Amino acid sequence: MMEKKPLDMLTMILVIVGGLNWGLVGALEMDLVAMIFGAGSILAKVVYVVVGLSALYMLYYAFVKK
Repeated sequence: MMEKKPLDMLTMILVIVGGLNWGLVGALEMDLVAMIFGAGSILAKVVYVVVGLSALYMLYYAFVKK
């Protein structure tokens, strides 16, 4: 089994946080990212993009990285 690097842990945390945020959106119609950074703000968009890139990295980590 491979040891996790800091990037692996960071992306995993971001994907979990993103998943929890989407769970809140679905269950309670509450978007914490928009509440914290402002709906449609540049900072909120950056957070969404970073979480999305983290999800892509997790796909790579799960299926390609050895």
